[in-house]
This record gives sequence, C-alpha cells and structure tokens, in this order.
Amino acid sequence: MPDQITVIPIGHVRNPVTEPLDEGWAGVKSRIDLDTTLFGSDCLAGLDQFSHVEVVFRFHRIAEDDVCRGTRHPRGRSDLPRVGIFAQRGRYRPNRIGVTVCSLLAVGESYIEVEGLDALDATPVLDIKPYMREFAPQGQIRQPGWSRELMSGYWTSTRA
Repeated sequence: MPDQITVIPIGHVRNPVTEPLDEGWAGVKSRIDLDTTLFGSDCLAGLDQFSHVEVVFRFHRIAEDDVCRGTRHPRGRSDLPRVGIFAQRGRYRPNRIGVTVCSLLAVGESYIEVEGLDALDATPVLDIKPYMREFAPQGQIRQPGWSRELMSGYWTSTRA
C-alpha cells in the first residue's frame, strides 16, 4: 500500500472562471485568499519583491473515476498521439495536482493577485513559491511538435 499524504489547502482561488477551459487563459486575473486561521499577516512578507510565483493547486472537480493512469490522447484529440499521463500536463493526473508560474500583480495581508493562473474559481491552493531564475531549466529545452500545437492557443484570450 502506498504512503498516504494529507494536504491542507493554504487558501483558495477567486476568479471569474467557473468551467474548465482548454485554452484562452491569457488575461485571467485571480486572487488567492489565504486561510487566515492557518497564517498570520506576515506570511507573505517579501513576496512583493518577486515578479512571478509558482502556484501549486488541486484539480478539485476531477472525479477519481476520470483520473488517467496510462495513456490518452491529450485533451481527447484523436489527431494527437496517445501518450502517458506523465508526458502531459492535463488535469486528469493521478493526484490531480497542477503547477503554474504566474505573474504576481499584488500582495496584500492575506492574499495575492496573479495573472495567468489556469485554475477555476474556488480551486484549493496547496502552496505558493517565489519563482527564481535559478530553478528554471538550465540548457536547451526539448519537446515534441504535438505539444506545441496543443498549447498554441492556451495563453490566448477568448474573453472580450
């Protein structure tokens, strides 16, 4: 039996996106409200000195029965190759954990405002980390053509 881990959300996402989007995330601004019963007003001290944050969150609306543990066509697109779930960044992951690097817009006493967080309203946030260049990939990045095609519209705007 695998080790079990209990994770308590540190806060929740607040934004206008209530249904999953496969693309069109550009310009989405979100507020992450921290759980003030867990954190004091000093927990975000110094974060405002960073331009970006990495947000770790849980895909809370994915049912256990929808989780993929093998291969699938990314976004169900049969024109793309079947690849293993760990060769994708989709929401149907075994532990339903998402990670996104976002622009940090503002820091308050018990919240942050970000742009580019591809998470729905009310999404539980598991962690926030400052993004540091030293943790970015070193050297050349390689990825297959299908992934560039899949992501071509992800950061475009579909909202007026």
